[in-house]
Amino acid sequence: MIRGLALLIALLAPAFASAQCRMALAIGMDVSSSVDAAEHAAQLQGLASALRDADVQHLILHGGDPLALAVYEWSGRGHQSVILPWTIITSAAVLEDFAARLPGAARSASGQPTAIGSAMQFGAAFLNAGPICATQVLDISADGEQNDGPRPREVRPGLPASLVINALVIAGEERATLVPYFQAEVIAGPGAFVEIATDYDDYGRAMRQKLLREMTLAVSMLEGQ
Repeated sequence: MIRGLALLIALLAPAFASAQCRMALAIGMDVSSSVDAAEHAAQLQGLASALRDADVQHLILHGGDPLALAVYEWSGRGHQSVILPWTIITSAAVLEDFAARLPGAARSASGQPTAIGSAMQFGAAFLNAGPICATQVLDISADGEQNDGPRPREVRPGLPASLVINALVIAGEERATLVPYFQAEVIAGPGAFVEIATDYDDYGRAMRQKLLREMTLAVSMLEGQ
C-alpha cells in the first residue's frame, strides 16, 4: 500500500533533490461524509487565516531555514487528493499566495467514510516525496473516529520513527471520547500533541495555536541536536 502511494505521489510531486528547509509540514483535512460544505469551507478559511496571523508569519519567515507547506484532503480509503502541492515558503509574498489559494479550492470528495489510517499512510508517502527538510510533520484534522481502512495504530509502526504526527480534533460534544482516541490511536513521534477546536467556527484559532506550537517545538528539537 505504502509503495503504491509513494509511486503515485512521486509522479505528481515536483522534484526537490537538494532543497533545504527546517520543516516540511503536510496538512491533511477531513472531507468525509461528516463534514458538510460550510464545515469544509471553514477548514480552508481557518487555515488561510492562521497562515496570515502575524505571530505565525514571523515564525515561518524568520525562524531560520525556509519552511515547506502542502495541503491535502482525505476521506475514505483510496480517497486522498492534494489541493496545494509542496511550496517552499521563502517570502511573505509566497506565503500570501499560498494562503490566498486555499478558500477557493474545490472539494475533492464527499459522501465517503473516515479512513484516518489511510490518510496517515498517504501523508507519510507525500512527505517522503517532498522537500528534504530537517524535520517532517504530518497534521491530521478530523471530527470523528476511524470507520474505514486500516486502524491508525496498525499503520504507525510502518511509518518513519522520526515522523511527527499531530492532530487537530474538531471535538464538539464528543470531546470526552474523541480527544483520548486521537491521543492513543493517531499522534506519534517526538513532541506529538492533539490540538482541540470546539467546533468548526473555532478551527482557525485552533490551527493558529497548532502552527505556533509545531514551529516552536521544531526550533527546540533542532537546537537540541
